[in-house]
Amino acid sequence: MKALVLTATKHMEIEDIDQPTVKPNEVRIDTKYAGICGTDHALYNGLPGSADAVPPIVLGHENSGVVAEVGSEVTNVKVGDRVTVDPNIYCGQCFYCHTGRPELCDNLSAVGVTRNGGLEQSFTAPASVVYPIPESVSFKDAATIEPISCAVHGMKLLKITPYQRALVIGDGFMGQLFVQLLSAYGVHQVDFAGIIDEKLQLNKEKFGVTNIYNTTRDKIPSDYDVVIEAVGLPQTQEQAVEATRKGAQVLMFGVGKPDAHFQMNTYEVYQKQLTIQGSFINPNAFEDSIALLASGKLNVDPIISHVLTLDQVEGVLQGKVKGVSKAVVKVGD
Repeated sequence: MKALVLTATKHMEIEDIDQPTVKPNEVRIDTKYAGICGTDHALYNGLPGSADAVPPIVLGHENSGVVAEVGSEVTNVKVGDRVTVDPNIYCGQCFYCHTGRPELCDNLSAVGVTRNGGLEQSFTAPASVVYPIPESVSFKDAATIEPISCAVHGMKLLKITPYQRALVIGDGFMGQLFVQLLSAYGVHQVDFAGIIDEKLQLNKEKFGVTNIYNTTRDKIPSDYDVVIEAVGLPQTQEQAVEATRKGAQVLMFGVGKPDAHFQMNTYEVYQKQLTIQGSFINPNAFEDSIALLASGKLNVDPIISHVLTLDQVEGVLQGKVKGVSKAVVKVGD
């Protein structure tokens, strides 16, 4: 079968590889779509994602497809089911798993990171991380459930109430997801800051954003109860803290470089009684994410910018394709 293999750092090849064998507790899935995200950029460049990817490996941790085969112990799905996959596999035995924080698992493995993922025609996953999807959710949209689930996890870490004024900094795909999620969770005012006017205006027109700020020219007021930083750069992390009012919460969602640091006024953190929260991957968030898509409370189709073939993926990861907000790869028919 055809697979796009990361054969070395910054090098991928389309290869003909063997179809994977299904273990008793596993499911084999014929891939329909696989998403490309910032984690894939990092893995392609030899940086860590949720875990380290060691070539040769098939990336693709955001997937949708059809169950082609099930192991002898599988009871939650059957052949022919439409499914998506939570890539993260927890050990269930370490300190963090035992204390209800599996996302911090010491032995985390992941489909498309530590084991072959969806950038191939067929891949396997433990049945425990395979989720049926309803007919109302397209395979293309379903390939975004994993990033949605990461954002949902971030939302669960915050205390959200309707009176709040919220600001999202970062007009990439994840920032645009948070714009919709904040409204879906009942926040009465959502504002949006970024650098691309067209994206800012799209979210104002389609998704109910109240105020937009282009950070290359506009000053963001220090007036927000919730600020979500979805970029991962020191300057935007500093902007996020500066945009708060007293008692605010800041979600540092954007993934920074491992050696990056940002500055903040520690007295301001004290005086404003700020909560600054990190967010890592997506535990127990897939059912909510599927429900948000199925209900129409999230609409991802307008913010998927590119549909690729396997031979176009490396160009995106190399940065040769411009204007990518969210790319998904059509793997199967």
